[in-house]
Amino acid sequence: MIPLTALGWKAAAALAHTGGAACVLAALSESVYLTAGDEIVWLGRAGAPMHPRAMLTAAPLSAATGWIEIGRGTTRPWRPPAVSCDAGTARALGAGCRGLVAALAAIGRPDGFGALLADLTPPFPLDAAAGRARALASACAAGDPTAVAAAATELLGLGAGLTPSGDDYVGGAFFARALLARAGACDGAAWGAAGARVLERARERTHPISVALLGDMLDGQAHAPLHDLARALAAGAPRDVALRAVRRLVRIGHSSGWDMLAGFVAGVLGADGLNGAR
Repeated sequence: MIPLTALGWKAAAALAHTGGAACVLAALSESVYLTAGDEIVWLGRAGAPMHPRAMLTAAPLSAATGWIEIGRGTTRPWRPPAVSCDAGTARALGAGCRGLVAALAAIGRPDGFGALLADLTPPFPLDAAAGRARALASACAAGDPTAVAAAATELLGLGAGLTPSGDDYVGGAFFARALLARAGACDGAAWGAAGARVLERARERTHPISVALLGDMLDGQAHAPLHDLARALAAGAPRDVALRAVRRLVRIGHSSGWDMLAGFVAGVLGADGLNGAR
């Protein structure tokens, strides 16, 4: 039995359905993905960023092989704190994202689609898709969810790993639009329908693990640092607060955090956010 130090609410619901049983799907150096019933969840090291599907443990991850039993104990499931949204949220998010782009040097060297935040060319093979990434951002600025869905489809599955850069970028953009919809700044129903079309195409174009995480972001559910960043920006918190959140975000995966950040900024600012917010 593997004891947990923390678990997300989706992981908790899945384990409750299976009685704590899960089967290893893919083992990486810092995490192990599993299936618990119909849900994909993962084990990570204690102290890693939380996510609705995450389960964190101090036990060696090498102990997770084949079918395993998860010791849930009395751990209270983690849920992302709600972001307070009102009429000024869109303006606060825009100002906050411009501030982040201006302070990019204080965050670190951009990777993946994050290079677009510094008006740089992303590394291969993302370089050939920079135009598509910018097209998605422009469609966000135009408030055109149909065009965003079309551009997003062309990015799905692009890049290496179980959560390719294209998927993380698309997810970050839709996460931002879900937040803006809750603030009444865009049509939530139209963006929800666009997200459903993207998720359907994702099932054909990318890895099942990435499909699950992309679906979460389309619903406004993501890693804790992205929620922390959104809350800080929406509240107009001091820049240092947002910078602490974004530094945790960009440490996720090889470039996943940078890809999500670039998508989030694109979702809020449009293509202006991918040109140094000029």
